[in-house]
Amino acid sequence: MTEGPHAAPEFFTRSDIHELISTDYTVHFNSDRTGVRLVGPKPQWARLDGGEAGLHPSNIHDTAYCIGALDFTGDTPILLGPDGPSLGGFVCPVTVVNGDRWKLGQMAPGDAVRFVPVRADRAPSLRSLATCRRASLPLVISTSGDRDDGVLQRYTAGDGTAVTLRRAGDGGVLVEYGLMALDLAMRARVQVLYEQIRARNVTGVLELTPGVRSLQIQFAPDQLSCAEVTELVAEVDESLPPWHELVVSSRSVRLPLSWDDPATHEAIQRYMHGVRADAPWCPWNIEFTRRINGLDDHSQVHDIVFDAKYLVLGLGDVYLGAPVATPLDPRHRLVTTKYNPARTWTPQNAVGIGGAYLCVYGMEGPGGYQLVGRTTQVWNHRHPDEAASFEPGIPWLLRYFDQISFFPVGAEELLELRADMSAGRGQVDITSGEFSLADYRHFLKDNDDSIAEFRRQQAMAFNAEREAWHLAGEFTRAS
Repeated sequence: MTEGPHAAPEFFTRSDIHELISTDYTVHFNSDRTGVRLVGPKPQWARLDGGEAGLHPSNIHDTAYCIGALDFTGDTPILLGPDGPSLGGFVCPVTVVNGDRWKLGQMAPGDAVRFVPVRADRAPSLRSLATCRRASLPLVISTSGDRDDGVLQRYTAGDGTAVTLRRAGDGGVLVEYGLMALDLAMRARVQVLYEQIRARNVTGVLELTPGVRSLQIQFAPDQLSCAEVTELVAEVDESLPPWHELVVSSRSVRLPLSWDDPATHEAIQRYMHGVRADAPWCPWNIEFTRRINGLDDHSQVHDIVFDAKYLVLGLGDVYLGAPVATPLDPRHRLVTTKYNPARTWTPQNAVGIGGAYLCVYGMEGPGGYQLVGRTTQVWNHRHPDEAASFEPGIPWLLRYFDQISFFPVGAEELLELRADMSAGRGQVDITSGEFSLADYRHFLKDNDDSIAEFRRQQAMAFNAEREAWHLAGEFTRAS
């Protein structure tokens, strides 16, 4: 494995990383192609919490994942597999190198797993190790790792933006902009970087995945070196316009929402019976959302969700074009924390809030956001057959920088709308538009006082919840 993208000392302590590479982890029975869940020591963590990203220190602003990343969902480590999430809001301190990822498929419950640090430029590749040789090489020879905490480079761009380049395995670079905070200007900058690198069609660049304040670049190590990728980023980044001048395409998308849908209650009940019954967010996620945001009653949670316009910052969070989005108006940004441990089951197209972000789950599967309702499909399961509201040849409904708003429907009506979408005849109200950073800055300035008051009240409730967790032993409980 290689260090990064999110290791010590920013996210984990040095002793956490030392313990990680000196411990035999055990494969948990709840493992599959989405990820291999491991049992091992609980990290001490270098931070108290994740700020706007969530109450637990494992929470970060959603970023792209790669296969083989060790994803800490709360205190639980999971090796992400080929059917795992492509985007998420948890830290990954180390990543299994390309040449050794085949071993994930050989792991069985009860097996012991040891992480061995290697230098990224000396990592075995799939080309250097033929298939017939891999099984005869069960051991990994340590090359002591890169000893750089997974940070490749830091610099300040011409417009004053802080830029951090992190290692994401031996075939990935994660570009991060700005501070570890939700800043739509930084996301717009990521979008322009994404579009310009994509337009260059560079040989060896395999995949580009934007996150909230980041862009992950996956590349073929035998065609492109890590140094060449960092040079490419610096070159393109230098040509970007100042962030406050950015304007991007932004459609308005109206979706139905069955508030407090019965399927969300089933997910919570399954969690309480099969994972954890004493979690602070049980037995009702909406009550937890009210409490941690300092709201007077549940109707305020309802009104905020339906009044908000959610700007899509990422897709594939967690699967199948699922959006991660945040309200344009900071007064609509309900902040929660994610489940710890994560749910093992979430209904398809459940709507949840984690950190300051909203997600529509693209399929049944694990998850951690606080559930508030359910909507219609955001992925065309008829693909390659066409469906109304979906672009021909593209199975995902949403685009980066779409603005999602919800209108209320009952649980039974939602089932009818979902049946129409499944049959390819469902219609979604979509109109074209654009998002201007300059206009958005004026809006924030005009509403500065009320935004500050909302954040003050929210911070008080957030801190009170954190103190209650501390007194209850939530941060020190066994994972």
